[in-house]
Amino acid sequence: MVSAAGSASEPQYLPPTATKSAKIVVVGQFGVGKTTLVGSVSEIEPLRTEERITQASVDIDDLSGLETKRTTTVAMDFGRITVTDDLVLYLFGAPGQRRFWDLWKGLVVGAIGLLVIVDTRRLAQSFEVLDQLEEQGMPFAVAVNNFPDSKHYSEDELRAALDLLPDTPVVSFDARDHDSSLEALIALVASAARHTPLESTA
Repeated sequence: MVSAAGSASEPQYLPPTATKSAKIVVVGQFGVGKTTLVGSVSEIEPLRTEERITQASVDIDDLSGLETKRTTTVAMDFGRITVTDDLVLYLFGAPGQRRFWDLWKGLVVGAIGLLVIVDTRRLAQSFEVLDQLEEQGMPFAVAVNNFPDSKHYSEDELRAALDLLPDTPVVSFDARDHDSSLEALIALVASAARHTPLESTA
C-alpha cells in the first residue's frame, strides 16, 4: 500500500519495515519541473540549492517560455519517500542547464534509473537531454509534465518525436500533485527493477 507523505515540518523517520531502497535521479531541461516534483512527493523537508536568476544567466540560458521563472537549481535537489512498507526512494534532482551537466556523472552513481521530465511546449530542448542519457547507459522513463497551457500529444506521437525504444515507459503527470508524481516514479522503479535489484537497507 502506498504511504502518504507526512508534513515536511514534522520529523520523518524510516519505518522499521523498510528493507529496500533505491536511488532515482530526476533530470530534464531547464525549468521543466524537477524541483517541483521532488518537493511534491518528499516526506522530509527537501534539500534545495536554488539561486536567483541574474542577468548573466539570461545571456547564457534559454529562458524562452520561462519569463516568470525567478530561481534555478545550481547543484541538486534531494528528497525521500516511503513508497511501500518496505521500499524507500531517495530522489536527486539534477540541474537542467547544459553548463551543469558535468554534475550528472556524479549524481547517477548508484542510481537504478533516471526519470526524464519533458515539457511539450519546449519539446525540442529535450533532445539534447536524451542524447546525454545515452552516454549514461542507464534505464530511464519519460514523464510528461502537464502545464496548464501544454498541448496534448498521444503516446505514439511522443515516442516518435523523442525517438524512444518501445520498452521505454512514457507517462503523463502533474509535478505539483503528490499522487501524480508518485505514479511517475513508480513507473520508473517498475521498469528499472527488471534490470537492477533494489538495495537492502539492512
